[in-house]
Order: sequence, then C-alpha cells, then structure tokens
Amino acid sequence: MDPRQRRQPQFGGRAYELTDETPVYVISVAAQLSGLHPQTLRQYDRLGLVSPDRTAGRGRRYSARDIELLRTVQELSQTEGINLAGIKRIIELENQVAALQARVAELSSAVEGAAVAMQQREAQVHASYRRDLVPYQDVQQTSALVVWRPKRSSE
Repeated sequence: MDPRQRRQPQFGGRAYELTDETPVYVISVAAQLSGLHPQTLRQYDRLGLVSPDRTAGRGRRYSARDIELLRTVQELSQTEGINLAGIKRIIELENQVAALQARVAELSSAVEGAAVAMQQREAQVHASYRRDLVPYQDVQQTSALVVWRPKRSSE
C-alpha cells in the first residue's frame, strides 16, 4: 500500500486516521527508513532542514512526509552536490510554491463561485423583464416624399 494513502486502523475499538503527516516513527526507525544515521537526523533537525514533531518528553517523532524529505535532502546532498544551506533554501522555496499554488486554487474557486452567482443574478434580472412589451422593429425606408407644413394659427 502506498504510504501516502490514508489508513484507518482500529485502536481500542476506535478508528483513528493515519496520514502522511502523522508523526509515528521514532528516530531510530526514521533513520533506518531514510538510510541515514540517527546523528544525521539530529543535525538536520538542528539546521531546520527536517523538523519532526515532538512528544511530551521532547522525543522526536517523524512522519512519512518527514522521511521522504530526509531522502530528498540526502539525494540533493550526495547526488547533486548541493550544500545544506542550499538545500534549506530549496525546501523553503518549494514550500512557498506549494502555499502559493494552494492560494491560487482557493482564489480560482472563489472566482468560479462569483461567476456562478453572477450568472444566477443575471438570469433573475432577465426573468423579471415585462413580457407585454412589443419588440422594436426597424422600419424599412421608402422613397416616399413627405412635405411638412406647419399649421397656421389664422386658419
């Protein structure tokens, strides 16, 4: 099963939702899953590259998304040769792009809603028109000559 898919395990008779964001992995398991040493994970946390959630006792808990991010940091560092400061900036920019894309989607939805409301209002206005009016028809021009003579007040 894809780890990004939602699962609903049963716990004590109650269902709970497990997502990519759910912090479930202790540092040793996260280190194994990411292929990194636990000390490397601590260093990445200190630098702000990957910030896992904390338990009440201050222990780190990593989510599936955190582990994917750890793998990405490792790949950028080793394969692409990017230093950790550069990787941190890349992550910040990717997060900013994701936030902007979400905002664009939100605004697009609002615009679509406003367009629908406008069309409904336009339909209401058209429905309120009086139907007993005769539509205007352009009169054909003829070649008849009309002479106008004012009435004389003495006649």
